[in-house]
Amino acid sequence: MNAPVATHNLIKGATGDWEIVIGMEIHAQVSSQSKLFSGASTAFGGAPNDHVSLVDAAFPGMLPVINTECVAQAVRTGLGLKAQVNLKSVFDRKNYFYPDLPQGYQISQFKHPIVGEGEVIVDLSDGRRIVVGIERLHLEQDAGKSIHDLAPASSYVDLNRSGVALMEIVSRPDLRSSEEAKAYVTKLRTILRYLGTCDGDMDKGNLRADVNVSVRRPGEGLGTRCEIKNVNSIRFIGQAIEYEARRQIGIIEDGGSIDQETRLFDAVKGETRSMRSKEEAHDYRYFPDPDLLPLTFDQAYVDGLAAALPELPDAKKERFIAQYSLSAYDADVLVAERDTADFFEEVARGRDGKAAANWVINELFGRLNKEGHTVATSPVSAAQLGGIIDLIGEQVISGKIAKDLFEIVWSEGGDPRALVEERGLKQVTDTGAIEAAVDAIIAGNPDKVEQAKAKPTLLGWFVGQVMKTTGGKANPQAVNDVLKAKLGIE
Repeated sequence: MNAPVATHNLIKGATGDWEIVIGMEIHAQVSSQSKLFSGASTAFGGAPNDHVSLVDAAFPGMLPVINTECVAQAVRTGLGLKAQVNLKSVFDRKNYFYPDLPQGYQISQFKHPIVGEGEVIVDLSDGRRIVVGIERLHLEQDAGKSIHDLAPASSYVDLNRSGVALMEIVSRPDLRSSEEAKAYVTKLRTILRYLGTCDGDMDKGNLRADVNVSVRRPGEGLGTRCEIKNVNSIRFIGQAIEYEARRQIGIIEDGGSIDQETRLFDAVKGETRSMRSKEEAHDYRYFPDPDLLPLTFDQAYVDGLAAALPELPDAKKERFIAQYSLSAYDADVLVAERDTADFFEEVARGRDGKAAANWVINELFGRLNKEGHTVATSPVSAAQLGGIIDLIGEQVISGKIAKDLFEIVWSEGGDPRALVEERGLKQVTDTGAIEAAVDAIIAGNPDKVEQAKAKPTLLGWFVGQVMKTTGGKANPQAVNDVLKAKLGIE
């Protein structure tokens, strides 16, 4: 029985509504010092062919040796995806020719992957929550890189990436819009970063997506899919899906049919183009790699890795909501990156959670984005921001002065409490001084006084004037109290 169709995701065509069906294959580079089957470095940015062993270059007689840390990283990822970890898996040879694949085959996993079925829970911007099924995760080695623009009549091959460990994470076709697909990749990348199993840097090619797109009439069976290869940004994933879906709808509505094919996304033109048809697709002739025994480990090994996992985004979000009384939105923003969540917790420790979240999200993040900083490079530390919040809570400074103090700390550094003392930023709490300022405002605005007595909501105007004359240093509550007493307002 087909699941009910979500009408808000439907696309209007010339002949009626259409539904997009999306499945994704995410290639995530494993965070490790050396490659999957050799000791060569995985460091990014080396000179061409600088990080290549004899195994990576497929010299005769060279045998692969499994990198146990890459295995552990795959298991950690499986656990983070709430997936079945298979205690026995098999490495296969996936046979095809390409100039940057020196062996003539890729060592991958086919029928028996290291990780089986799991799920990713995705919260969407419109408040909906979807569960994306994970079909499998398998380990494989990356290919090298062909370079075609260094000489007019020659191509060059850089094998630095050859043999680097990849996790291919295959989702079920559970996504129904470009927004859902982008949110899924964002959430998956967040989980990988929390686990420390992939840095998710799409600019370096460390996370890239093959996107399978098909369209169908609501309630009908699956349509013919096209695969868009190697999309390397979340924004491009969204654009590629939108273009491809409308391309397919246009063909079908004009009386044509969709050819199953592999396509590429042209980011400059914002369109997909054909790479190869199904008829041209490879027969990979998978068979178990004779140089590698089946990969086996016991449940105790898995349990040991599970016990050492960090708190993951979903659990952290729920805890933040409960422990710090945050909204779901604020908690989502704060747990999006592990270092952001850690920064917030340092600020919030022993303080009001809502106040800490407001300062971190609104003041700090706003300034970081504006200046091109990250939390890791923030000029204002968690201790300094916490110090500013303490001064507000102690009523040493007002909210306005706190923002001025934040600017000083951002630009010059220093201890917030010492800066308040040195620069005379303390809040005025002396009732006599406040009364004098209030008296002056009242005396100068008799018409406003009568209006405020008739309409007490105008009291805010007087508060603003007093704050202005005191340079924002007057205690707002004390000003309110004095004004009400002077004007006879309860």
